[in-house]
Amino acid sequence: MAGGGSVRPATAAAAAALLLLAASATACAGQQLRRNYYAGVCPDVESIVRAAVSKKYRETFITVGATVHLFFHDCFVTGCDASILIASTPNATAEKDNPINLPLAGDGFDTVHRAKAAVDAVPRCRNRVSCADILTMATRDAIALAGGPSYAVELGRLDGLSSTASSVNGKLAPPSFNVDQLAALFATNGLEMEDMVALSAGHTVGFAHCGTFAGRVWGAAAPDPGMNASLAARLREWCPVGVDPRIAVTMDVVTPRVFDNQYFKNLQDGMGLLASDQVLYTDPRSRPVVDALAQSSVAFNRAFVTAITKMGRIGVKTGAQGNIRRNCAVLN
Repeated sequence: MAGGGSVRPATAAAAAALLLLAASATACAGQQLRRNYYAGVCPDVESIVRAAVSKKYRETFITVGATVHLFFHDCFVTGCDASILIASTPNATAEKDNPINLPLAGDGFDTVHRAKAAVDAVPRCRNRVSCADILTMATRDAIALAGGPSYAVELGRLDGLSSTASSVNGKLAPPSFNVDQLAALFATNGLEMEDMVALSAGHTVGFAHCGTFAGRVWGAAAPDPGMNASLAARLREWCPVGVDPRIAVTMDVVTPRVFDNQYFKNLQDGMGLLASDQVLYTDPRSRPVVDALAQSSVAFNRAFVTAITKMGRIGVKTGAQGNIRRNCAVLN
């Protein structure tokens, strides 16, 4: 269970001020974004991206989790600016090569690069649509393809002008985080407890490497008493001691190919794969949200769309803060 405890007034005031500042920045970003942003320069951009994502999805369902997780990891570091897509050079290590980003599946990157190529194949669209917006659209389309909610996306982001591995430190949650730590991280990005829980459903698709939860099934106190005994037994079979570190298992073992609210039902049954997943149910502050989203698909879809829309406004680059990359993996 996550540590609760009392919060000193000074700490609470500082946290409130931080949340207000982050929310203000997010609101400003939202004003800079709008639907149909490309109507005048590339009116068919959304259908072009959707077709590219659909083709990739037909090749491998890994596309969904890979693209969704890529979007999360991009937005939480320096904002939704496609800096996660930049490739490292001999003289500079980019975000994607920070250790916490190394497990990101290559299929997510490939999805964006394919969509970018499809957009740029249309003469009037070439170099007119940012990689950041393409990643945003591709994420929405991947979610819908897996049975998740369809929603309109706000567009108008520019691509970031830098990407460094060091900028990732402290910006993404390791699997050991408790609710206090998770809530603080999300608050710095203008996201509230309800948003945090809803967005955690990104783990209803995709995979996790055995090493990220090994301590829960093989550690000194293993199996973790908070883990469903049947799941723990299966994980010990799938991830034996000395397993190849490249081996991964589906994060939702019940409906791994569907973007749905099964993730929350799994938490109710002690079947959260990561400790940072299961803590959302064991902590009494976040449990009511988990219960509500587990009970209603409609409530989940509504909460998730609200939260991912807010997340898409984090750190939006405009004007001299960014540009439109010719190659999503290379700074102009």
